[in-house]
Amino acid sequence: MNQEHVISIVRQDISTNLVHMDEYTIRYLSGNDFNPDSARILVLLHGIGASAERWAPVFPRLSEKFEVIIPDIIGFGYSDKPTVEYTMDFFVEFLDRFMKALYIKQASFIGWSFGGFLATEFTMKFPSQVNKLVLVSPAGTMRTSTQTLDEYIMAALYPTYENVAKAFSHMTYNSEIVPESTIRDFINRMRLPNAKYAFMSTLLGIRDSPNLAGRLSKIKVPTLCIWGEHDQMIPFQYSAAYGDIPSCTTKVMKGCGHTPPIENPEDFTKIVLDFLQ
Repeated sequence: MNQEHVISIVRQDISTNLVHMDEYTIRYLSGNDFNPDSARILVLLHGIGASAERWAPVFPRLSEKFEVIIPDIIGFGYSDKPTVEYTMDFFVEFLDRFMKALYIKQASFIGWSFGGFLATEFTMKFPSQVNKLVLVSPAGTMRTSTQTLDEYIMAALYPTYENVAKAFSHMTYNSEIVPESTIRDFINRMRLPNAKYAFMSTLLGIRDSPNLAGRLSKIKVPTLCIWGEHDQMIPFQYSAAYGDIPSCTTKVMKGCGHTPPIENPEDFTKIVLDFLQ
């Protein structure tokens, strides 16, 4: 597990850890003095093909108020990438096992894109483990692709600098904010053994999962949806289904695409902390 490059872009106040879950080894980031007994634990879940580092811009502010845990979801980042079917049931079971491995009984969750889909499914299956739920441009209700998603898939399968830079620039509203380190790290990770397989298997798992529409009313915990006004990956129109959650509030971030925590981390953390506190 070569973490030399990725550690260099993590802040000094973030600890890089490994937890062994039977046959799997999972990498995660946390504060230096994580307390699993805290009543204020916040779990951040990244999107497909991403890693825990995507949350680095918002970690400092969030960690001032919460015990923050950010796993490399199984199949992604620098966690193990087993040859299995990456169904949503598999990911929900993984997240439950991850929580148990860290002795976390209850937490609030922020899920971004695919991570939002996972957090939603987890909340429906294990509602007693979830305090509050924040969904950032969540997947799960979109049944057709978009040009930006197609570009991202192409970047994952053929991770040339040109392909990756193009995909990441179209994810944001202002393409100039995409750092070269993000592009290089994605290229490095997609060249790891089984990375492409895990990516494509997850896409199939998302496609074949039951549609969230019609099931979201089962979620009873306070929920916040955050969407970038200019999201071309999962356009804002797909936020409508989340209105079925009885206690859901939706916030639209202007001047943002699919990556609000990166494009405007200050406003993003303010919106999140106002909701969580």
